[in-house]
Amino acid sequence: MAQGKEHKPTEATKEQVKRLSALGCPHEDIATRLKISADTLVKYYKDELDEGRIDANAAIAGTLFSQAKKGNTAAAIFWLKTRARWKETQVNEVTGTNGGDLRIAWADE
Repeated sequence: MAQGKEHKPTEATKEQVKRLSALGCPHEDIATRLKISADTLVKYYKDELDEGRIDANAAIAGTLFSQAKKGNTAAAIFWLKTRARWKETQVNEVTGTNGGDLRIAWADE
């Protein structure tokens, strides 16, 4: 990481950044691979970083959606919980003896 040396992005480095971003590599690791700082990476490759992340998420979401449509129950449940905001709820009902009213006794009674 030569300080003071101007970095010039190329088509090859843009593609490399996009690919590494899509694979989930941290910005610091991508910058290290290119021998630049993380700030320089974001300065020159913000679009590639964003596009890689978006493309990867879209591809995985497409696979998950396809699996859910094919009857993969786990994929369908995950999709509905994350995308449709479904949730599992548990209701606990408290009753007194034999299902009667709940009696609350104070310590001084």
